[in-house]
Amino acid sequence: MKRSFTIVLFLCFTAALFLDVAVAAAEQGKYKVRYQRGYRQWAHVKSMVIEEGHPLYDSFGGIHHIYANKKALKALKSGTAYPKGSVFIFDHLQAVSGENAITEGERKVLGIMQKDPEKFAGTGGWGFEAFKSDTRERVVKDGGQSCFQCHESQKGTEYVFTKHRK
Repeated sequence: MKRSFTIVLFLCFTAALFLDVAVAAAEQGKYKVRYQRGYRQWAHVKSMVIEEGHPLYDSFGGIHHIYANKKALKALKSGTAYPKGSVFIFDHLQAVSGENAITEGERKVLGIMQKDPEKFAGTGGWGFEAFKSDTRERVVKDGGQSCFQCHESQKGTEYVFTKHRK
């Protein structure tokens, strides 16, 4: 009896572990671009504010901070091709006006642009993802096609809007 219980317990544990691994694998296949931890310690390469009246205000109004990992920064500075593994972060925050200053409000979205020519051949070699607010809730529902449509205008700079400022 005790042996049967041990076997049943072992089978339940094994099934649960298998299910957990299968779900994780399915998630990785579905979402190719991972959330990036520690990006605020990367190089900050640009900031801007999109104000009311700008054509992209409805979608992107607010403060933008752009960060680059080491691979992306090296290519950005040298003007060379972005190698596989280059990552840019688009940190989009509410702009709060008052007392003659514009300050950061809550995060609207955290966008990620990751270079991997094999995985993301259909979007110029870049994978795109966005996470809502301060969550891990994914916003991009079309495999990055909508992001790429906008970035396509920057084909001459490998689909990157950011330029290196000396």
